[in-house]
Amino acid sequence: MKLQRLLNLTRKAVEEYQMIQDGDRIAVGVSGGKDSLTLLYALAGLRKFYPHPFEIYAISVDLGYPGFDLSPVKELCERLAVPYTIVPTKIGEIITAAGQESHPCSLCAKIRRGALNQAAKELGCNKVAYAHHSDDIVETMMLSLMYEGRFYSFPPVTYLDGIDLTVIRPLMFVWEAEIIGFKNKYELPVVKNLCPADGHTKRQEVKELIRELNRKNPGVKERMLTAVLNGNIFDWPERFIGRSEQ
Repeated sequence: MKLQRLLNLTRKAVEEYQMIQDGDRIAVGVSGGKDSLTLLYALAGLRKFYPHPFEIYAISVDLGYPGFDLSPVKELCERLAVPYTIVPTKIGEIITAAGQESHPCSLCAKIRRGALNQAAKELGCNKVAYAHHSDDIVETMMLSLMYEGRFYSFPPVTYLDGIDLTVIRPLMFVWEAEIIGFKNKYELPVVKNLCPADGHTKRQEVKELIRELNRKNPGVKERMLTAVLNGNIFDWPERFIGRSEQ
């Protein structure tokens, strides 16, 4: 995927769901993975020409695993002229101590989000950008159907009243395959995830299930996304219900 297509799809999401307004200070959660680095590239590029001026700040939450080196991300941020903050934590130790019976992935995600949101507030940001893409939307819907018995996926915009922050998801119209292509084309400095649970989660199982369904029925993944975007999804803001992917 070329940069221009990435910017076009990002702008489409931002405009269709009114994600960015004048003067926004947006914290970009950067894990070091391909998705968050692509989001950083997208918002850094959009910032140059979007009619509503905004600022972006990159934030990485260091889980504390030995050997986790974020220096390549720091260099990319310098190249993109994006201020960069690393939040040191001992989340890895906490998750290891909690054990498998405590649903470590859910606990880890909750603590990471809290650390990211707190850092965003300290930087004076009013919004946080997450790198969820189209595949994430479909996978979350399937996880909810299979394990919660409800038809749900996360919305494009979420207001967190407890901390007065708004979460936006500018990559919601970008498929993971396109992100992989972008990562390869622009040689993004991906930092390996050192979490021992990486690749061994329910989400990974659902990802593989959807991949198999799409192999046997080409286009099924796109139709699933359309169902989510057109459906009456619980927790989606009312003004967003009924939108379709144009």
